[in-house]
Amino acid sequence: MENILTINNLTKKFGYLTAVKDLSFTINKGNVYGILGPNGSGKSTTLGIVLNVVNKTSGDFHWFDGAINTHEALKKVGAIIERPNFYPYMSAEQNLKLVCKIKGVSEDKIIEKLEVVGLLDRKDSKFKTYSLGMKQRLAIASALLNDPEILILDEPTNGLDPQGIHQIRQIIKEIASQGTTILLASHLLDEVEKVCSHVVVLRKGEKLYSGRVDEMISSHGFFELKSEHSADMIAFLESDARFGKVKTEGDLITAFLNEPFSAQEFNQLMFDNNIVLSHLVKRKESLEEQFLQLTDNLN
Repeated sequence: MENILTINNLTKKFGYLTAVKDLSFTINKGNVYGILGPNGSGKSTTLGIVLNVVNKTSGDFHWFDGAINTHEALKKVGAIIERPNFYPYMSAEQNLKLVCKIKGVSEDKIIEKLEVVGLLDRKDSKFKTYSLGMKQRLAIASALLNDPEILILDEPTNGLDPQGIHQIRQIIKEIASQGTTILLASHLLDEVEKVCSHVVVLRKGEKLYSGRVDEMISSHGFFELKSEHSADMIAFLESDARFGKVKTEGDLITAFLNEPFSAQEFNQLMFDNNIVLSHLVKRKESLEEQFLQLTDNLN
């Protein structure tokens, strides 16, 4: 599989602060990658380094298997790493024509890209009349004008209302379905779970996890349980290797599974051991729960 971007042992220090620490990961063609982490985790700094707007302290990175230098490689990259900045009294189409002049690309893709982001009917409207979501969509159109092999987005739904968030996510999925590789930074677990195929989880500049989203959340799930015989049930669960961590909150017991186990099988098992359940629900761990477990492990 073709490598779009390879990062090796990347480190960035701002004085005494280490913003990115010994970071390594690879982005392959045709996937949607999320860099996930809370504010201050090094997401934007990492993007700034690979886009040549922030100088690295140590380590290295290369685009497209290192076959071309970074300056040439960035001509095949589309990126939005700051708030959209267009001329307020110019129309969307006029603003994009100006971007084409600056980038040295043809104007013949403007209509096509406005259609991709759902703004074709507002192409003659002045930028200042646009909502925040429309401004963000115009910025995506702008980043697509050179038909990039990879589109980089830093917090693409930040500050948007639910409708705006939904529209941006749908556009990202549509662009990805056409074969464009996408790398987005986000602090929203929900965003990464819904949009991305792969995720790199950062905290305080360090990588906690790198891999497929579905593999990160491929745990066997957990049972939520209640019983009059809770002490007996907890003792049983903690002695059985099929169960992992057991948590108790009030009268609700949560038992994480180490292997596949149906609710019906579990209910029968408890009954056979003289434990009667008053509540039994099987759930799958969300990306959020996985993320919290990852970060808990470093506390």
